[in-house]
Amino acid sequence: MTSLATLLTDPNMQWILLGCILLGLSSGVIGSFMYLRKQSLMGDALAHAALPGVCVAFMITGTKSVFGFMIGAAIAGIVATFAISALTRYSRIKSDSAIAAVLSVFFGFGIMLLTEIQHSGAGNQSGLDKFLFGQAAAMVLSDVYTMAVISVVLIGICILFFKEFKLLSFDPGFARGLGFPAGLLDKLLMLLIVIAVVAGIQAVGVIMMAALLITPAVSARYWTEKLGVMVCLSGLFGAIAGLGGTVISSLGQNLPTGPLCVLCATVVFGVSLIFAPQRGMISKAIVRLNARKNLEQTVGTQPREERAL
Repeated sequence: MTSLATLLTDPNMQWILLGCILLGLSSGVIGSFMYLRKQSLMGDALAHAALPGVCVAFMITGTKSVFGFMIGAAIAGIVATFAISALTRYSRIKSDSAIAAVLSVFFGFGIMLLTEIQHSGAGNQSGLDKFLFGQAAAMVLSDVYTMAVISVVLIGICILFFKEFKLLSFDPGFARGLGFPAGLLDKLLMLLIVIAVVAGIQAVGVIMMAALLITPAVSARYWTEKLGVMVCLSGLFGAIAGLGGTVISSLGQNLPTGPLCVLCATVVFGVSLIFAPQRGMISKAIVRLNARKNLEQTVGTQPREERAL
């Protein structure tokens, strides 16, 4: 068990804390556009598709290189993106069915490769299974630098193309009518999602990375009607989830950081669901109660003849 003072003074814990905060921040920003475009399952598919990329990278290099794993996961994610696009465009399969099919095939192929590596003669696969659920404690300063660069790039691109992504999220047809390259922008957004997933597989894992992409965005949607505010809140909620998960895991014994980050994001969602000022459950209950009172008062002030009619 680690005290809070040790968390604030230990360099290794500081790196993990900063890395998880940056991961939550960038994931929340990118996840906002995924959620608004009704592509929440896409993040899940790309996260699961990263597993065979990690396994193939290990089989080619023979070493457990994090940089090599990230390259393999990125390639696998890009291939999965093109597979989903091809199935949707050249067949009658709907988008959600194509995403589910690619998710299942890639993840099943990854599990098969992981089993093959485990039973091979040179297959010291120790550490590969950590990419399923993440291992934030294994992060070093170079990983934090990588996450920092990726976060700056992702957030910078979102700021630069904010107007284009906004049109693409709400009205792709209108965006094409204005002359925007909607297809190219869609592929750019998918590439950003792949990068965010690749950056987070070490800390959170391929299983739960999708939750860190979508849950902060869903929580932010309860608090505002403006896209700019929603994106900022989503990034903030993601950073809070990374902060909370790291602190709780460091204060406990053998508590995994990645799942706790996801649980913290879920707690933020629960608070938003209940206490949000306009969309929250309490606010809606108050509105319904006031409407019922107004209706009863209106009916009570009418003449008896009108109420009988």
